[in-house]
Amino acid sequence: MNIAQTAQSAQLQASLPSSWYLEDRIFNLEKQRIFLNEWICAGRVEEIDLAGGHKVFQVFGQSVLVVRNREGVLKAFYNVCRHRGAELCVAAGTEERHGRAPLKGGVVGKNLIRCAYHSWAYTLDGALIAAPHLAEGVSLRKEDFSLYPVGVDSWGGFLFLHLTPEGAPSLAEQLGPMPARIARYSLAGLRVGAVLHYEVDANWKVIAENYNECYHCAGVHPELCAVVPAFRENGGAMLDWENGVPHREGAYTFTASGTTSRRPFPGLDEHELIRHKGELVYPNLFVSLACDHAACFLLTPKGPGRTDISCIFLFEQQEIEKPGFDPSDTVDFWDLVNRQDWSACERVQRGMANRVHHFGYYAPMEDWSLDIRNYVRSRVGEAAEGI
Repeated sequence: MNIAQTAQSAQLQASLPSSWYLEDRIFNLEKQRIFLNEWICAGRVEEIDLAGGHKVFQVFGQSVLVVRNREGVLKAFYNVCRHRGAELCVAAGTEERHGRAPLKGGVVGKNLIRCAYHSWAYTLDGALIAAPHLAEGVSLRKEDFSLYPVGVDSWGGFLFLHLTPEGAPSLAEQLGPMPARIARYSLAGLRVGAVLHYEVDANWKVIAENYNECYHCAGVHPELCAVVPAFRENGGAMLDWENGVPHREGAYTFTASGTTSRRPFPGLDEHELIRHKGELVYPNLFVSLACDHAACFLLTPKGPGRTDISCIFLFEQQEIEKPGFDPSDTVDFWDLVNRQDWSACERVQRGMANRVHHFGYYAPMEDWSLDIRNYVRSRVGEAAEGI
């Protein structure tokens, strides 16, 4: 009996092949067919909050410059001058190290982008406006040398980029019905109150699979299950994500006590005031929602066995501005849960590297994990099998 037959006979479903979590060839396919070819989350819009503001994002080996133009509209470009390919803006600290001299240039006066190398200049909409000592019409036509565009859009206050924007679907098409399911949380109006950074020695799919099931919760997260007993009941099966997962009696948020001094978000329905909701926003954003905060996980895959994660905590602005604002009740609780998850994911990653492991299995209560399998196969399956 082969592996697939064994899984079927036991009412199990075979996972992706172990090699898909371990090999550079699969990661490179995912990079080309998913991360460089779909909308990916890069951060929060509030990072570029004023006209003329800008930030450089490193996205899967690509440098992207995001600016807000005079009209307040976000624009994004590959961070490369059309003349000789120099970076237009450099990350903070790059040229402050020993043996380097900081150069002028980048976004200047909040109204143009100037290359420090030969002073070619562009508007914040990416159009070339100056190339010193070159006469237009003789040496060049300015309209032929606009910056290379990157797709940019936002949802829920999150900044999304598309590295292959020509012919790309809209962000709304990619997100599908998900935004409507959590619309009452008004994520766009929330602000960052804390951020935790992690380096996890596990494949991004292992982390996504872990997020999408609670079969592991009883053994890995006793503190979490004390607040949300439903996570350990029936192996984490039959959780009502549509209406939210209930906390224990008297609890309503993700803290050690299950309570907080922060007020609930206005506009939540009766379930959302006392229950937990979560969404996996493909391919690299997890959103976990309580009545007073959102814990959002931004994944940056670095290779088949490494994923950097930023855990971004969102709160109401009026709560952040209160004297003595202290998000530690939530941050510390999530940090414990996160570190438990990362240890579990790293055990999976190390275990899969053994020569006897060809597939994993999904139990019936892990049915949401099949979404990751189907999502990845639909994008890289044929190419991966043809290598």
